[in-house]
Amino acid sequence: MPAKNHLSEEQKERLLKTLKEHENPYVREKILILLLINDGKTYQEIRKFLNIAYPTVAYWAVHGDPDNLESFLDGRREGNFRKVTKEYEDILLELIEKEPAEYGYEFGRWTAARLATYMEEQTGIKLSGSQVRRILERKKYVYLWAKYSLEDKQNPETRKAFKEKLSEYLRITNVAPERTVPPTITDPSSTGAA
Repeated sequence: MPAKNHLSEEQKERLLKTLKEHENPYVREKILILLLINDGKTYQEIRKFLNIAYPTVAYWAVHGDPDNLESFLDGRREGNFRKVTKEYEDILLELIEKEPAEYGYEFGRWTAARLATYMEEQTGIKLSGSQVRRILERKKYVYLWAKYSLEDKQNPETRKAFKEKLSEYLRITNVAPERTVPPTITDPSSTGAA
């Protein structure tokens, strides 16, 4: 555990400057941990003050190098965490404009999971359905479930009779609205009947 005043003036100035200027809040948080330790705060006090986990404070107290500001950067930035390419997005946007049947599928609509599976087959890039959904949201696409009509599954004669009856009710409502008002139900006890 670093001791109070373990930072040189030069290290402290560099950390303070980076704390004020760096755009990444996680980097600023890690720098602040070192500065607070330098001021004599305990891990527990820093944990409470920054509202972070104790192991996080302990880790960065040991692994945060005040002479190497790159040590504060997230290691994932060096890896391949950003798999999506411009070509991937172009294929995805072209894909959602077409029906799944055009690609030989029997299902009637694309879901994010189905899109992710198809895109993995085509591009080799594996993403989850939620990642695909976020890409589409970023591209201002909104997915709404379509409502299917069940009219073709109903008896045509019964459906026609219902529509005629409904039309007649609507006509009566327009011609004589008083005929469609339900009669008032009165309480027999209020009229004095036993």
